[in-house]
Amino acid sequence: MIARTVIRRGLRLVALALAVVVALGGILAAALRIQFTGAPAAWAKSTGNDALWLGHAWVDGRRSERDVERLAVRLRATGVKDVYVHSGPFEWDGRLDPAKYPSAGNFIKWMRTHLPGIRVSAWLGQTVKNGLDLDDARSRENVLAGVAAIMKQGYDGIHYNFEPIGDDDTEFLDLLERTRRHTKLLSASTPQIAPYPGMRLTARAVLGHDKYWSQGYFRQVVARVDQVAIMTYDSFTPLQSLYGGYVTRQAGLALDLVPESKALYIGAPAYHDHGIAWADHAESVAMAAEGARLALSEHGPRELYGLALYVDFAATEEDWHEYMTRWR
Repeated sequence: MIARTVIRRGLRLVALALAVVVALGGILAAALRIQFTGAPAAWAKSTGNDALWLGHAWVDGRRSERDVERLAVRLRATGVKDVYVHSGPFEWDGRLDPAKYPSAGNFIKWMRTHLPGIRVSAWLGQTVKNGLDLDDARSRENVLAGVAAIMKQGYDGIHYNFEPIGDDDTEFLDLLERTRRHTKLLSASTPQIAPYPGMRLTARAVLGHDKYWSQGYFRQVVARVDQVAIMTYDSFTPLQSLYGGYVTRQAGLALDLVPESKALYIGAPAYHDHGIAWADHAESVAMAAEGARLALSEHGPRELYGLALYVDFAATEEDWHEYMTRWR
């Protein structure tokens, strides 16, 4: 009898917990759906300050000047002003092997010829979970030595993408500050900002690392760079309208935290291998553009604000069409 009573109580607790989760999920979905309502202002669109992540083939010898010429035909019709070309990654000890970017100098020369108005940054990073230890002072010194060396190829700047960086990671802030010695243009890909109270700690408990940054830490990173690109994809939202609301929320928070003197890029998913069936349907360049426009409409005109398309080698003609028709 006692055992049955214990089992019944346990089942009730499980049912209650599930009901709470479902209710909270419903509240979150409703909040995101409300974000994605109304019509964006006609002026809320590209100001010619957009960005594009480029794959490693551009600097390892697989791409030629003819490829850059074709890229130029594409980009001249867009608002892309910055490209982040993958030029790493760092080794586990922070070293950057020059053999990873043998054609970087040629690529930059070709870009100067065919797309002189576009800035080229070296996209550098590594996984920092069971990988590169940025807490280690020697590893950070190695990273900085690699940055100093690669800047001699002629890059305009450095674009960091270390994942996952935890909220309040002071060593990452130290690295950003010291990178200033080597480049005048510094940017970083960032995780999403915690959309609502409690979500950062909840996601951390589930994933084992921070998926979201607090507004305070995001602001500290912004203070140390010239550009931030929020990776607003991989949101786990199952519907297009919810993803659009998610981007609207992320962009709105960021517009409040990034001063107008710095560039704010909203990451747009121009790729189609999320690993979750519904995500490929829910997340798109079109929904990212719509969310970015709605947020901008609420905050007023802003010059240094745009989409950052991820990534060139996965982008389809439909992705580019959505960018040109929904944002440009």
